[in-house]
Amino acid sequence: MLKAWRESDDQSDIEVILGGMAALNDEIAWFKKEASNWKVHLSTIVPQKANQVYCRFLESLTHPDVEYAVAMTAFWAIEAVYQESFANCLEDGSKTPPEIRETCERWGNYSFGQYCCSLQKIANRCLEKASDDVRAKAEVTLLDVLEHEIAFWNMSRGEAQALA
Repeated sequence: MLKAWRESDDQSDIEVILGGMAALNDEIAWFKKEASNWKVHLSTIVPQKANQVYCRFLESLTHPDVEYAVAMTAFWAIEAVYQESFANCLEDGSKTPPEIRETCERWGNYSFGQYCCSLQKIANRCLEKASDDVRAKAEVTLLDVLEHEIAFWNMSRGEAQALA
């Protein structure tokens, strides 16, 4: 949010980002409800290595030396991975188990897809105006997001974690 306020050339970016932040309270309440439904006690959960590494990566994006275009590319990628993945689970023939259908509808829906498109437009606009150096950093960051997402989903399936 601070990067948008300080660095964006379009103040509507702040409205898009605030819209996403406004949804966080509902998201947290939903996660708590789901944890309870699945008998998961959040206060006793110890973050796994993939979570810890991903959190450090996300925190690194808040550093003042990270350009707004790089941060927005990462933000768009993170949200888009979720939206595309869960939207895929809603497609005909996806064989999505009924117990996770609500989850898929939550993040695979059209509205969340539109939000992701708004983030992509912001990232693309920033990258169009960015230097080659910043575009190269954004590309590396995008690949880092994808690696962290793979490690996260592998962790959730009980597979080994590769990132350090």
